[in-house]
Amino acid sequence: MTFKEILSAGQKVITAEVTPPHGVDLSHFLNTAELLKPHVHAFNITDNQRALMRMSGLACAAMLVRHGMEPIWQLTCRDRNLLALQSDLLGASALGVKNVLALTGDPVGAGDTQNAKGVFQFEAVGLLNLIGKLNSGVDVNDKPLTGALDLLPGAVVNPGARAVDPQIKRLEKKLKSGAKFFQTQAVFSLTQMEDFMTKVRPTGAKIIAGVLLVRSLKTAQFLQDKVPGIFVPDELFKKLSEAKDPAEAGIDYAAHLVRNYMEICDGVHLMAIKSEEKLVDVLNRAGVSKS
Repeated sequence: MTFKEILSAGQKVITAEVTPPHGVDLSHFLNTAELLKPHVHAFNITDNQRALMRMSGLACAAMLVRHGMEPIWQLTCRDRNLLALQSDLLGASALGVKNVLALTGDPVGAGDTQNAKGVFQFEAVGLLNLIGKLNSGVDVNDKPLTGALDLLPGAVVNPGARAVDPQIKRLEKKLKSGAKFFQTQAVFSLTQMEDFMTKVRPTGAKIIAGVLLVRSLKTAQFLQDKVPGIFVPDELFKKLSEAKDPAEAGIDYAAHLVRNYMEICDGVHLMAIKSEEKLVDVLNRAGVSKS
């Protein structure tokens, strides 16, 4: 079953994030995906995440299709105007990339290429509307397209935001603009996720909970201090600081979240920082596998 079919059937999905290389050597990227393939349904391919230059996410997504894996291509508005967004979406469809996560994108100032200029002609809601228009068979000027698109648009939401109600209003707006699924920012608090799901369930949105593997106290502090929208609870700081082996404690903590999020959400989205292979351990300890 495809990612779309699994969601439509009301089954739980497991996705994982893989990062394009900083160069042209795809061996680590493909080896990581092959390692995770038996355990996940689809792979998120990032798009110059945190405004750090990487290989084209669309090229990497197409490579996964070629190798028999299903990508979720993260498309940001930061680097593309209306022409480029349409062009890349047509290209994605032609290359067999069917799932698109619509993102506004991190500001250029967050990255290491300070001479770059952000475009931001659209933001995520506008991009979702654009995908819907292309799926209907016409471009932004209502000119008919040759061949049909069948892209599955998704969006993001942050249950860990300090103010959750604006996030839910934003989610509702994205739903109206055509989002068929939502992947969340990393949420380290089960209570936070439970409260969010209680509020969001009436919308009918498909929520895939983000779980980020943190294997050191240094990483936890970096996330808390430097990554907007991420809240690391005292509980995780305590477990990492008191553990004889913080890396193992981090895997246990992530497994605990996965196990619980699979019960209350529509699936989990797994992320790691330079240790994607450890996501297999997280799933095994959580007792979770793709059906």
